[in-house]
Amino acid sequence: MPDKSIFILGASRGIGLGLAREFLSRGWSVVASERSRSEDLHDLADESEGRLRIVTADVTEANSYADLGFEDASLDVIVINAGISGAQHQRSEEATREEVADVMMTNAFGPAAASKALLPRLKDGGTLCVMSSLMGSISDSSGGFELYRTSKTALNMLAKGIAEQQAGPRKIEVLALHPGWVQTDMGGSSAPLSVDESVCGLADVIEAAGGGGFRYVDYSGKELAY
Repeated sequence: MPDKSIFILGASRGIGLGLAREFLSRGWSVVASERSRSEDLHDLADESEGRLRIVTADVTEANSYADLGFEDASLDVIVINAGISGAQHQRSEEATREEVADVMMTNAFGPAAASKALLPRLKDGGTLCVMSSLMGSISDSSGGFELYRTSKTALNMLAKGIAEQQAGPRKIEVLALHPGWVQTDMGGSSAPLSVDESVCGLADVIEAAGGGGFRYVDYSGKELAY
């Protein structure tokens, strides 16, 4: 099996760290980013026999990922894994300009900018992934969590536009991924899915992708309504 490579922007903990571990277990070469030092990520690198390279990047700071040492068309997959819940109140009527800017930049516009900037590093026919959420689905929405929901809806819109305008001509598939409700710092301990269960499913979906188009899918490969 030929060696494949993946870059995960945002891999210091939770789903990003789990994806790094999962793809290493599948024989991939992994580049993973952290904003500040993650002991768990560095421990994983120590065990990886040189197949995991760690870089520093912040999805909200374009200069931080402008030059990470990738050659053009060198990666099979890029995963932009970024997300915050936003202000604790989550109400549109209470939201300040700063709160809206923070959640939208981290969850939507930062990932979109990073996707566009890093797209030349993907091979033709490769896969670009952004970490979305079922809570970004307008069809599924029951209201509440307004800041978080709106930011993920915006991410889906931006990802679809990238698929049509930048990725499509090179047959790069764009995936907006819903990892499920997962036992992470954001998801909480009562979530039904473990990180291992989520990332195993996500990795299956990612490995089967490529060849153009846009899909909004969950960790099992189920298509989701916008």
